[in-house]
Amino acid sequence: MKFRILASSLLAFTLISVSSVADEAQDRAAIKKVLGDNSPSSIRPSKIPGLYEVVVDAHVFYVSGDGRYVLQGDLVDTQNGENLTEPARRKAVKTALSKMGEDRMIVFSPKNRKHTMTVFTDIDCGYCRKLHGEIDQYLDKGIEVRYMMFPRAGKKSEAYKKAVAVWCADDRRAALTKSKQGESIPMKTCDNPVDAHMALANDLGLRGTPLVVLEDGTIQPGYVPPAAVAKYYSEAGK
Repeated sequence: MKFRILASSLLAFTLISVSSVADEAQDRAAIKKVLGDNSPSSIRPSKIPGLYEVVVDAHVFYVSGDGRYVLQGDLVDTQNGENLTEPARRKAVKTALSKMGEDRMIVFSPKNRKHTMTVFTDIDCGYCRKLHGEIDQYLDKGIEVRYMMFPRAGKKSEAYKKAVAVWCADDRRAALTKSKQGESIPMKTCDNPVDAHMALANDLGLRGTPLVVLEDGTIQPGYVPPAAVAKYYSEAGK
């Protein structure tokens, strides 16, 4: 008798599981249909029943199972104060930067690299120049600085031309430093990733420069002092 009850319970659990998997597959299909040409890197159930966490490029948002409703913003657990969206966002940002690749960045590396930060910069931005003026302090703390370009005035601006010229220089690091010190450099043009940098910056929601992205995918708008970055990594490693 006990065996029959156990077998019946297992059968019911199996039927529920199969139904759940089928429903989830149907939901995923409905969500993908709504997304159209936007290919999601992940679709997974959120903590709210019937609502899915969807990641497209560096964007994290939430979609109802039938694909009808979309929510943008952070999902927060009020009981423990946990931001449930932040881990997915950080992962998406890290993936986006990884796809860009260091070969499409201007990299200043310390002798003993401990950590990395990626900076979206504008040649003429005051706080961008302040950050670069302290480049040796970041390097002394073992922090590699990877630059990507975001001329805020757009593609027709002098800042854009300078960004392209820096990339096309024989020595990109030296050209970037000279430009940020207000010195002139040869205004060369060549195949360059500046447009790709700008597109990614827009995906990340950049509103001003500098924009600092720490190696765990955390986004820090504005200038961040070397000591503050080093402290963040020190505390994160505890």
